[in-house]
Amino acid sequence: MRLMRSLIFLLSFQLLHVAKGSMVWLNKNGYEDLVVAINPQVPEDANIILNTMDMIKNASNYLFEMTKHRFFFKSVKIVIPKTWKKKSNYLRLKTESYDKADVIIADSYIKHADDPYTLQYGGCKEKGQYIHFTPNFILNDNLTEVYGEKGRVFVHEWAHYRWGVFDEYSSDMPFYVSRNSGEANCNRDKCEPRRCRYDGQLYEKGCIFIPDIQQNISWSVMYSQYIPSVEFCDKTTHNSEAPNMQNKMCNHKSTWEVIMESDDFCNSAVVNTSAPPSETTFMLLQTQDRAVALVLDVSGSMSMYNRIRHLRSAAGVFLLHIIEIGSWVGIVTFDSDASEKAPLQQITSEAARQKLVQCLPTIANGQTNICAGIHKGLKLIADKMYTTNGSEIVLLTDGEDPGMAACLDVVKQTGAKIHTIALGPLAAKELEEFSKLTGGLRLYSVDGVVPSKLIEAFSAITSGSGDFSEQSIQLESKELVVLHSEWMNTTVPVDKTVGNDTFFSIAWSLSQPFFFLRDPKGKEYGISDFTIDDSNPNTARLSISGTAEVGDWQFCIKNIHTATQVISVTAASRPAHSDIPPVSITAYMNRANRAFNPVVVYAEVSQGFVPVLGATVIATIEKDGAAAVTLELLDNGAGADTMKNDGIYSRYFTSLQGTGRYSLKVNAHGRNTTTRLRLKQNQAFYIPGYRENGKIYMNAPRRKFSDKAIQVNLGSFNRISTSSLVVNTEGDSSIYPPCKVTDLHARLENKTIVLSWTAPGGDFDNGKADHYIIKSSENLLDLRNNFDHATSVNCSNLIPKEAGREEFLKIKPENFITENDTIIYFAIRAVDDTSLISEVSNIAQATWFIPPKASVPLDYDDNNNGANSPTIFLLMAHQCHAA
Repeated sequence: MRLMRSLIFLLSFQLLHVAKGSMVWLNKNGYEDLVVAINPQVPEDANIILNTMDMIKNASNYLFEMTKHRFFFKSVKIVIPKTWKKKSNYLRLKTESYDKADVIIADSYIKHADDPYTLQYGGCKEKGQYIHFTPNFILNDNLTEVYGEKGRVFVHEWAHYRWGVFDEYSSDMPFYVSRNSGEANCNRDKCEPRRCRYDGQLYEKGCIFIPDIQQNISWSVMYSQYIPSVEFCDKTTHNSEAPNMQNKMCNHKSTWEVIMESDDFCNSAVVNTSAPPSETTFMLLQTQDRAVALVLDVSGSMSMYNRIRHLRSAAGVFLLHIIEIGSWVGIVTFDSDASEKAPLQQITSEAARQKLVQCLPTIANGQTNICAGIHKGLKLIADKMYTTNGSEIVLLTDGEDPGMAACLDVVKQTGAKIHTIALGPLAAKELEEFSKLTGGLRLYSVDGVVPSKLIEAFSAITSGSGDFSEQSIQLESKELVVLHSEWMNTTVPVDKTVGNDTFFSIAWSLSQPFFFLRDPKGKEYGISDFTIDDSNPNTARLSISGTAEVGDWQFCIKNIHTATQVISVTAASRPAHSDIPPVSITAYMNRANRAFNPVVVYAEVSQGFVPVLGATVIATIEKDGAAAVTLELLDNGAGADTMKNDGIYSRYFTSLQGTGRYSLKVNAHGRNTTTRLRLKQNQAFYIPGYRENGKIYMNAPRRKFSDKAIQVNLGSFNRISTSSLVVNTEGDSSIYPPCKVTDLHARLENKTIVLSWTAPGGDFDNGKADHYIIKSSENLLDLRNNFDHATSVNCSNLIPKEAGREEFLKIKPENFITENDTIIYFAIRAVDDTSLISEVSNIAQATWFIPPKASVPLDYDDNNNGANSPTIFLLMAHQCHAA
């Protein structure tokens, strides 16, 4: 009773210190609870904290100015890793964490790669995942010469992150023909007027655009944030012709138009002051060892469909292989009441893990009282840690609790994060509210005849601290249907980035099969080498001592039962090296902020912050009572995929089976795959140089990386990641149009215009369209706004291909072009077999250009040493122009 009173006092005290978690929110024009997290691999340096604070303070003033006195940064939390020394002014964090932070400070793992950037999965108006700065960017003031003042850079990235706008420069196509261009040239320190040579689409190699920083013409924050005269372009100043991501992704809208359509803008008003109403305040928080309470449902319904047995298997894997060494764990079960099965205790050895496994439940009966379980779990943590701040509860249930709402408000104040696992079709509909309120994970597992799906859910509950060296990585999770007397072989590749604490598990639905595991050198592990729990005889586990051999591990399985049965294989490992990040995958499913609100599946495959290209990525989506749907996710820059070759694989999911929970499992497989550096998109502009008082100042060129520096041969690898989504399909359309074509290109080839694009599907990016409508115009905005009335392009003989394949159409230019320097714009819409029409595509440009006879300055010589020096090119076609 005394301890319960202490917990009630603790909860009451914490009501006075409400934490909003790491979800930033707008409070009277000021952004509150912005979370900046420092990676545990970053060496301790107090200047990182101080410089970050200065950067955000300056960004607050700059943001207020750029948004016309509307937004500023009001409060910020900086999460400091537990690897740094404890200090009296460092508070214990609550629900904040590195993996949920808005801004992260971490090494890029590529030397000299310090470009600030924002990771964006989705399209226009969709929020980003995080902003990334390197410690070197934060500490090195010399980098302001090539990126601009840090507060301005922060605002550039904030616009990506918060409002879903894109860059207004193009690394792939920095120059283009415009009717409003003027040009001049500087070669080294000598300036002479001459045109850069032009091939009809691009200027000669080596042309560099150098701005005059003293000009009064307005520039865009999303182009060159370092120029004094910048703003968020509006529709009167926006350059809709420029071939950049903002125009491509946002249908040629200005950044200010997109911002004006945001919830932030709609829920705020202009502040009638010349400076932000208040200064930015900062709170310093420090991570600590994990404190986790497993709160597990053992009510009567858990005896159905082998749920209690599967729970014991999955929670056992979590305790033995997932939860990090040094963590504190306790176990609570609940039916109509709650019981403590194991007090909070620290995992310091294998014996400590085994002791906890023995406390897992084996019997299920009674009713469901979720609140009783949560209260008991919080009390268990408070008894040992004297606070629930920063703790975690893993809440699993398969049922409903009419009184569940009664503890939602209390949970919100505890500073604990609640991860929920909904098991089966009847788990409480309100269950995810606990995760939503506290920033926890929302997971869902369908019922199965083997425990692999529930193991996948538990395997997703890692620390989120950013310390990859202690992270458990799921290598395989596979279910096999094996006929009587049939052999089934399956391969689990162990790549060189993993290998420590490796384990393999096999489970069966009916009776134990004959099996053995063979390592890459031919050593075999038989049934006697595996451990079988007496209380869970349908699962066998094997832990590999030391570091597992790199290569293919082969499971050989024979079903000796008299009937067909399901056999599952699971494998996981930890990184082989503390200083080399492993290949990882993050799965994500969300409703897109676009027409029809389609569900989009994403998977980010990377090694550290370096994208892994060329992987085969397969998503499996399940819902109780419906057949599983399999999708191949693509990184082709078409359909649902925003950017080609950025390591983010995407696809629309159109096979919704009504309202409810959907589980997502993504398998990424690479065979002898190489990681390749792809400079992150949506990054702050790198300044090549500038002109001031008539003199040109050049910065060092952006560093180019050798193949050796940016490529690592990984061999074969396999990764598993899981997620879930609750979907309400009420009011949804049962059919979908083709997706918007986003990669339409036009080029001149042998006096012919060639259009190319990736084929959309009949339902977004699935299937194939019925036919295309292609239009052209000499006015870009007319084509965008009046597509139906533009000039038609004959494409009647073009039969659409399957989604994802490349389409081509050749057009005779004489049908359009009447004189030299004519610019023709093209756009396309796809139509499906029910006459549903896609959005208008991005707009492609073709220029009919007959270059004049070569007229080159006398000091220009293709054969001399100056031929490789950059040509400085002053082009007066700006991203924003004066109104």
